[in-house]
Amino acid sequence: MQSLLELRHLKTITAIAEAGSLTRAAERLHLTQSALSHQVRLLEDHYGLPLFARKSNPLKLTAAGEKLATLARDVLPSIAATERDIARLREGQAGQLRIAVECHTCFDWLMPAMDQFRQHWPEVELDIVSGFHADPVQLLYEDRADIAIVSEVESQPELSHLPLFSYDMVALLATDHALASKPYLDAADFANETLITYPVPDEMLDLLRKVLKPAGINPKRRPTELTVAMLQLVASRRGIAALPRWSVQSYLDRGYVVAKPITAQGLKSELYAAMHTDRQQAAYLVDFVETMRTVSVQNLADVVLL
Repeated sequence: MQSLLELRHLKTITAIAEAGSLTRAAERLHLTQSALSHQVRLLEDHYGLPLFARKSNPLKLTAAGEKLATLARDVLPSIAATERDIARLREGQAGQLRIAVECHTCFDWLMPAMDQFRQHWPEVELDIVSGFHADPVQLLYEDRADIAIVSEVESQPELSHLPLFSYDMVALLATDHALASKPYLDAADFANETLITYPVPDEMLDLLRKVLKPAGINPKRRPTELTVAMLQLVASRRGIAALPRWSVQSYLDRGYVVAKPITAQGLKSELYAAMHTDRQQAAYLVDFVETMRTVSVQNLADVVLL
C-alpha cells in the first residue's frame, strides 16, 4: 500500500484526539471544519477503516485512529526537537527572554510553559519582568522586555502581536447568592452589586470595557491583589467578581463559589504575545510563543487557540 500519510495528517489526528471535537480541532489548526473533515475522509478512504467513533462525545479514537495517534506522539516531538536543534545551529543557543504581563492570572499557565521551554532552550535566560504592569508594551520600547502578554491588539509602530488563545470570562457568586439561580448574568445584574476586582484601570477589565460601560452600568468596586482573597470575598457575600474560568476551576469543582456566563452570548477574552517586529522570526521567541499556546490548551479549561 502506497503511503498517503503526511505530517499535517498526524497533526490533524492529534488535534482531534486532544480537542474531542472536529470544531475545536479545526480552530486549533486554523482550518475550516470542512477542510479538516476532508483530511479525515481521505485517510479513512485510504485505510478502509474509520478513525473516530462518530457518535461519541467527545470523539473517541478507533483502534486504527489510536495507531495513528501513537505514531503522531512518537514522530511529532522528534521533528520539533530536530527543528529546534537546527535553529540552534543557525542562530546560536544563548540569548535572553524577558516577559512582561498585564494580567494577574497569567502566571497560572505561564510558569508551566516556561518550565517546558527551558527543556528546549536550556541556554536561553528566562526572566519575568518583576511585578504586574499596566502597560507592558512600553517595556518593549524601553528594551526592558522581549515579549509582552497583552489582551488587545493595538496598531503600534514596530510591534507585532502573535495570537495565543481565547477563553471564557465568568461571573463568580456565592453559592447562596440571589443571582446564582440565573442561567447567565446581564449587565443590569451588576448594577447594585459590589464588583471585586484587581487594582487595575477600568479599561483593562473586559467586563467593564465590553459589557458594563456600554450599558451605562458603573457598580461599586472593592479591589484586592490576590485571586484567593477575591474568591474568599465572593464566598462571604461581599460582592461578585469576573475571572477566567480556567483560573478558578479548582474552586468551582469544590463548590466554593459558582460561575455564571456573562450575557447570553458569554464574554470572551483573548491573549496575545507582543514583540518587536524585527524579532518575531527569532527561533527561540517563535518556539516560546508556540510553547505557550500548546501548554495552555493542554492544561486550561475552555481555552481555544486563536
